[in-house]
Amino acid sequence: MADNNTDLMTALIAATDEAGAIIMALYGKADAREKDDRSPVTEADEAAERAILGHLARLAPEIPVVAEEQSSQGLAPTSVGERFWLVDPLDGTKEFLSKNGEFTVNIGLIDGGVPTLAVVGAPAMGLLYASDGHQAYRRMDGGELEPIRARTQPDEGVTAAVSRSHRDSETDAFLKGLTVAGERVGGSSLKFCLVAAGEADVYPRFGRTMEWDIAAGHGVLRAAGGSVRTVDGSEMTYGKPGFENPSFIAWGKNA
Repeated sequence: MADNNTDLMTALIAATDEAGAIIMALYGKADAREKDDRSPVTEADEAAERAILGHLARLAPEIPVVAEEQSSQGLAPTSVGERFWLVDPLDGTKEFLSKNGEFTVNIGLIDGGVPTLAVVGAPAMGLLYASDGHQAYRRMDGGELEPIRARTQPDEGVTAAVSRSHRDSETDAFLKGLTVAGERVGGSSLKFCLVAAGEADVYPRFGRTMEWDIAAGHGVLRAAGGSVRTVDGSEMTYGKPGFENPSFIAWGKNA
């Protein structure tokens, strides 16, 4: 294990960057096939996951890993302890296939049900977001990490981050209950990062998601001063049966 959170975050960024390079080498070239749950998977998902698993095995071999593609093949652990990794090597496969750039590499460390260290990389957009468990950061076009914070909701109304591929009537009904000044439409876990960076104030998601879809984005948002709550207002936790999430609302500061 790395000596401290900063070292470990740096190592996770390196793993994310390698996975992102693998994905970009296959961008526009990889063909999709359908998994048992009818979601798409490509060679890029699988190659990126192998690279990340190699990094995590060297970095912290004692910490179990729950990764999307291993899980879809029945190879991931079905029960974990207090500390475990959640990995989605290519979140937004539909965005990858449509070549709109809005896909991410997600790595998050869960400790006691809470996401702490986290990295979200968006290689096609030159963006990376990270958390050392205390502070959230953004890196643009390979530059330096810069601290980010969620913002207090503006008086004129919230900016809502909404899904490009999964918007539904429940989302629209929820937004009607808010004063919405604007919307940011996006794919994958980037919507958490928009809230974390103060570019949006709320991200509602109704319907089925898995823990590896959201843990890294949640970790970045949490370190930026935001939160992710279920529809009854309780904090989202991890290590749930089947690693499946209920519907949730991601909020910025002072929600």
